[in-house]
Amino acid sequence: MTQKDVGAHVGMVADLVSKYERDAILPSIETAAKFAKALDISLDYLVLGHEPPEATTPAGINQKLQLVETLPEADRSHVFAVIDAFLIKQRINALMG
Repeated sequence: MTQKDVGAHVGMVADLVSKYERDAILPSIETAAKFAKALDISLDYLVLGHEPPEATTPAGINQKLQLVETLPEADRSHVFAVIDAFLIKQRINALMG
C-alpha cells in the first residue's frame, strides 16, 4: 500500500502521511486510529509495534457474566452495584496502604 493509498483511506495527502511515517510529526489519537483501520492492524500494534498480551480471566467468569446478562434489569443492576462496591473497597484499601 502506498502513502497515497493510505492517505486516501484516512483523508489526507501522501505528503502528510510521509511526515507521520518519518516521525516528523505525531498524529492525534483519532488520526492514529484511522491509520490502524486503513492498515487493518490494531492501534496497539501501530503504536507499540506488538499486540498487548491477552488478558486472562479466572475460569468461569465469562460464563457467569453471560448469565448475569439474562437477569431482569433490576436484578442485573443489583449485581453490578455489589461488584462496584467491592471494587471501590479494593481501591480505598489500596490507597490507605
